[in-house]
Amino acid sequence: MTETIRTRGQALIDELRAWSREEAGLAIPLLRRFAAVGRPVLLQTELGDALAAELESEPRLAGSPLERALALAQEAATDGARILFALRPRIGQWLHVEADVENGFVDPVPAERYLIFKEGLVLGRPGSSWTPDFDLSPFARELPRPSDTRWIGRGAEFLNRTLSGRLFAGNGEGNRRLLEFLRLHQALGRQLLLSDRIRTLDELRAAVRRALEELSDRPDDADWREVEPALRAVGLEPGWGRTAAAVRETLSLLGDLLEAPDPSTVERFLARMPMIFSVVILSPHGWFGQRDVLGRPDTGGQVVYILDQVRALEREMRRRLDEQGVDVEPRILVVTRRIPECEGTTCGERWEPIAGTDRAAILRVPFRDAEGNVHPTWTSRFEIWPWLERFAEDVEREVVAELGGRPDLVVGNYSDGNLVATLLARRLGVTQCTIAHALEKSKYLLSDLYWQSMDEQYHFATQFTADLIAMNASDFVIASTFQEIAGTDSAVGQYESHSSFTLPGLYRVTQGIDVHDPRFNIVSPGADARIFFPASESSRRLHALHREIDDLVFGGERDDARGTFVEPDRPLVFTMARLDRIKNLTGLVEWYARHPRLSRLANLLVVAGSVSAEASQDDEEKEQIARMHALFDEHDLEGRVRWLGVRLEKSLTGELYRVVADRRGVFVQPALFEAFGLTVVESMASGLPTFATRFGGPLEILEDGVSGFHIDPTRGEESAERIAEFLARCAEDPEAWQRISQGAIDRVRERYTWERYAERMMTFARTYGFWRFITDLERAESRRYLDLFYSLQMRPLAAGISPPEDD
Repeated sequence: MTETIRTRGQALIDELRAWSREEAGLAIPLLRRFAAVGRPVLLQTELGDALAAELESEPRLAGSPLERALALAQEAATDGARILFALRPRIGQWLHVEADVENGFVDPVPAERYLIFKEGLVLGRPGSSWTPDFDLSPFARELPRPSDTRWIGRGAEFLNRTLSGRLFAGNGEGNRRLLEFLRLHQALGRQLLLSDRIRTLDELRAAVRRALEELSDRPDDADWREVEPALRAVGLEPGWGRTAAAVRETLSLLGDLLEAPDPSTVERFLARMPMIFSVVILSPHGWFGQRDVLGRPDTGGQVVYILDQVRALEREMRRRLDEQGVDVEPRILVVTRRIPECEGTTCGERWEPIAGTDRAAILRVPFRDAEGNVHPTWTSRFEIWPWLERFAEDVEREVVAELGGRPDLVVGNYSDGNLVATLLARRLGVTQCTIAHALEKSKYLLSDLYWQSMDEQYHFATQFTADLIAMNASDFVIASTFQEIAGTDSAVGQYESHSSFTLPGLYRVTQGIDVHDPRFNIVSPGADARIFFPASESSRRLHALHREIDDLVFGGERDDARGTFVEPDRPLVFTMARLDRIKNLTGLVEWYARHPRLSRLANLLVVAGSVSAEASQDDEEKEQIARMHALFDEHDLEGRVRWLGVRLEKSLTGELYRVVADRRGVFVQPALFEAFGLTVVESMASGLPTFATRFGGPLEILEDGVSGFHIDPTRGEESAERIAEFLARCAEDPEAWQRISQGAIDRVRERYTWERYAERMMTFARTYGFWRFITDLERAESRRYLDLFYSLQMRPLAAGISPPEDD
């Protein structure tokens, strides 16, 4: 399949090359139009606009190889005399061509040539072929990978399908490794599954056969303790099942696995293995707590995601251990940073049990400098890098002490958490999972190419380096949507954007990640069904909170708010997020202010950040606060917009969604880019018609016109008109609102539940842990390469960031 795709793409390039020499007169004016834009890098939309303008004057270009190639172009780079194009014939496939502006000739060039050319444009001098090159392509042989895009994000399924037959054939080495795998399991010092009596495959087969004979006449519901003496006599230990029926099924699966393995058998057998007793989840940055933190800088959906994740995972771990007959309490630790100057939050406390769980807790470990001094204040996620290596060492000691040994799974979150997870998993030799939440390279336009101009504020070179290391070191990667990995036919995926790029003057990446890699798996998070449920379920409503909500939303002036509604009976356009540039809440306020029809039809409610710049420690938030106040002043928004600088508890948030729904309002998520969109899922679960950015996860979450609406945040007037049109239609036909509301509820119930998430994640953890042991899924060669890259690039970059002075 891959070869076919490349052949098709190459055929177009060959056709374009020949056409450019025959029809140079058609190509040259268009190439000159591109060169005349006056910028070294042209984006996809700019290329499309220039092509459309040229087609009006030269219709013969229509259908030409040049037009077909430009339809595949994601960007171009030009110095005025030459233009190099990056073409994407299919998802995950890239080709590059160079065009001479004067003679119109077009020729293919390798990816390295394209990157070197861009480096020269930025640096003002020719790029060097001796610039360090991050290239993992030589290690591609370590593991099979699919070529069909339909397998992207189905890595565990692919591994079971491709490796099961291969490993248990031939010389029997796979079966011997399976025996070793079964012998290694223990819990609290007690041997599980197999005793030391079973040392060979023949002995294992005999034990399975005798155990099944012994169980054949036992009642299905017979407890393990009733059959334990007989099964221990043949060499079996606890862990095969709680009941006789469960033990029979697990042993039958093992028998099938030993004789004729297939993908389904592998997954079902591994799902029953007592492998995961403890999990460590890492999320160092921000204010990680359970109350009074949401809306603070660097603190939003990731915190909600992890807390809901933990509750679901603990339930799933307990369910599986109970079914496996293992009387061990699962342990989950969420490890974050302890902030001594915690501003009234719990972030200064070392230990905090997680509500809604039995034994899960937040463990906070402080940042320490080289001398061991504790850093007392909050630090931006962009400034966190100098602290992380020492933090990882301290976390290792704390975690091992708390758990009494190594965890079975380490899960990283965001760039910093994933780097710490990489260091921790490497030292402890345990399975590692990566969850990006957001890859900043996708959010900040051309942030790789112009990293030097952004480095003082964002330190993107350090962050992108950490991302490259973590995503390639991880055993498996959890993505919330397909587009997070590989984008769409016309848009590049977040992970895919790391396949090839350059940091001019530092290093280039010619093969950073392959979206076809079987480490990628898609499983979407959900909304907490206890909190986010439809407004129509009146018996579950939190009516006691309505007075507080009425005061928040419809009350008068207060210190943490700006604006009061003159006509409170209007429907509400509701938005809620952190107050930063990418979330684009000030953009939404401006759309509303400049759209008379929308302003007449509805009031706008904004819950974000703080209304006082003095209360913020984050420079980007301060800029957005100033912008919000300027919009209020410029457009006289006091009577139509209410801005609440408050941090809402989850139960209050859930009821607020429903109050907005009571008034036939809508929720708007206007981000310039959103990796997933947890608030989108929450609002939909609450039955609130939702308008969400088409850039990122919401493109997959809601079905346009069925369970919500997509909007383009770069086209504010068009987005505002779409919201206004819906509200106007609902005013005439109330059923229009109800149809979208019910569509949203049905969509979430079908696709976005934490129960499904936890089940899949525990299955993935077992699958990758198993194959990691059975094969060279540890990717030993590439890990050594990544170790070297960490030492030579990551450590100097992190050391070059000056930690902020303590007050």
